[in-house]
Amino acid sequence: MNAVLFDMDGTLVDSEKLWDISLAALYEELGGTLTPQVRASMVGGSAADTIRTVHTDLGLGLDPVAMAASDRWLHDYTAELFDGGLPWCDGAQELLEALAAQGIPMALVTNTARSLTDRALKSIGRQYFAATVCGDEVARGKPAPDVYQRAATLLGLVSSACLAIEDSVTGTAAAESAGCPVLVVPNDVAVPQGPRRYHISSLADVGVADLRRIFSELTSRFGERTA
Repeated sequence: MNAVLFDMDGTLVDSEKLWDISLAALYEELGGTLTPQVRASMVGGSAADTIRTVHTDLGLGLDPVAMAASDRWLHDYTAELFDGGLPWCDGAQELLEALAAQGIPMALVTNTARSLTDRALKSIGRQYFAATVCGDEVARGKPAPDVYQRAATLLGLVSSACLAIEDSVTGTAAAESAGCPVLVVPNDVAVPQGPRRYHISSLADVGVADLRRIFSELTSRFGERTA
């Protein structure tokens, strides 16, 4: 395990609940009501996919100008919520501290746009991460592998040498597609089991030694060797 790649929303900070608020507000602004089922389908998605889902669900069509306006409205609203501070997910800050103490490189890998991620990092702490990659900095956001591939490249590593930590179906698929073994910590939405996935209920349940053991277990299933 040469590095750990962390998702942000729902993995490090419990910001999905803030997205619940801002997305419900966007629906109200557009004259609709956000249902739990549609909200669940958005968890972990890219900004483009989220806005596409909103406009499709409300029957508004996919006009690029209108969608861009919705995207700006949503991100401005969410930015105000982020500025109020982000609550940590259980055990997340302690795990970052433990990894930093052992000199293990970390990257933040998120579908959230750079402008919002930079606001979130004021709460999380930019100092933990040797690299940060956002959904609007790659050609394709999660579930495509681009963000994870870029993060590994910025760290000078191959993806298979990095343990990804994710909470969503979309993010887990992205990390897997990039070749990362994945530690899954589901937040609001269940994530299916898989041979390259190790599930736990909380980051409070693991330390650095546990991450190394999980990484070794996942990679050994495929006879992989990383350097």
